[in-house]
Amino acid sequence: MARQYLVTIRNGPKVQHARAPTLDEALAELESRMRELAGDVRLDPVDLRYRRFEPVQQVAARGEVAGPGRLRGGVDLRGDGSAEAFTGRLRRRLVEQREGETPYDALRRALGAGSTSAGP
Repeated sequence: MARQYLVTIRNGPKVQHARAPTLDEALAELESRMRELAGDVRLDPVDLRYRRFEPVQQVAARGEVAGPGRLRGGVDLRGDGSAEAFTGRLRRRLVEQREGETPYDALRRALGAGSTSAGP
């Protein structure tokens, strides 16, 4: 059976899936879909009696890539419009961005993908 990569985009209650034959194509699909959502992402602060959640603390949309060998990673779009990359699934680990690197570039580096981002 050929290797397949699954791209999952969660935006509120909506969940979309796409398949890609290579990791580079899966990451390109993830970046394309998440950049489409990024312009529309803005959340208000949430006030609870005991705590306040600022937009940067809220995940507005999440894109994930899953593949062979338990490969897992993705990008969270925060309520303030910022994005950050992570690896893992249940235990997410933030991928630190290097200078001049987008969250998508950081994810590519962390997952060992060969291509680089075309940029905004």
